[in-house]
Amino acid sequence: MTNVQAAFWVVALLVMLAILFDFMNGFHDAANSIATVVSTGVLKPQQAVVFAAFFNVVAIGVFQLKVAATVGKGIVEPGVVDHHIVFGALVGAITWNVVTWWYGIPSSSSHALIGGIVGAVIAKTGPGALIFGGVGKTVAFIFLSPLLGFLFGSLLMLIVAHLFRRASPLRVDNWFRRMQLVSAGLYSLGHGGNDAQKTIGIIWMLLVATGYAAASDKLPPAWVIWACYLAIGFGTMFGGWRIVKTMGQRITKLKPVGGFCAETGGAITLFLATGLGIPVSTTHTITGAIVGVGSARRASAVRWGVAGNIVWAWIFTIPASAIVAAAAYWVSLALFP
Repeated sequence: MTNVQAAFWVVALLVMLAILFDFMNGFHDAANSIATVVSTGVLKPQQAVVFAAFFNVVAIGVFQLKVAATVGKGIVEPGVVDHHIVFGALVGAITWNVVTWWYGIPSSSSHALIGGIVGAVIAKTGPGALIFGGVGKTVAFIFLSPLLGFLFGSLLMLIVAHLFRRASPLRVDNWFRRMQLVSAGLYSLGHGGNDAQKTIGIIWMLLVATGYAAASDKLPPAWVIWACYLAIGFGTMFGGWRIVKTMGQRITKLKPVGGFCAETGGAITLFLATGLGIPVSTTHTITGAIVGVGSARRASAVRWGVAGNIVWAWIFTIPASAIVAAAAYWVSLALFP
């Protein structure tokens, strides 16, 4: 096998690894899209995952690829990236996703990927090759996305409570069972639009680094876009059931009106972040929105201990995935010299 052929197969294997990460992202984060609509009984689990997966893929025609551009060109100086960095980043992110899925912890696939990129780059060159504008706004939204979700979720809950204060509980429940289909669709649209683009970004980064795409290209190849959106859709269809219970019932008990407000608040946050080209955590966003809905009723409605454990997982995501990615980078040097 010639060097050119060997290099091609290394790139092909890394693209497949990235698609696997994208599938796992959908699998891991399916709970974000379906937990509320399942826990309120509006849809059965099998119906909910197909519903969410459909809107994940439909997002391909709704959002510009600003998040993909941030991940592909706005996190690391382009000349530094090579296949070792991409391998390390993907292994770090996938490892953290598997660990948190196993323990039923709703962590962030997005920040696991960013942590993986950061860890692999630091292992190669140190922090000087990082673009701190891109890294900084991503880190900032670790805190801002759940706060925005909390704000929008709680405000919507208060507004709805005021508007329907004279309506019977049965009428409110029946009305918002229908409305929750709209909010779940919007949230799944935002989830697909933001999360699929992160994998598009890292494949784009790889193709530019290896000469299969030009750094001046304004868009990645069409096959990359379609492959990533379809992969996250298929991942969502399989669903990470270990996390659904945590998101749907353990943080706070939700009724259809609460599910609608949480999903809509989360969707507003995701649409805003995707429009600004910021890779955010859909997990952080919907968790903040669910907590906001619960606290709008009364503070004691939220199981703060469960929410606190989730926050600790958020804090450890980037450093944990970065450490694994750095180790994987050194392994890659031995495997793919």
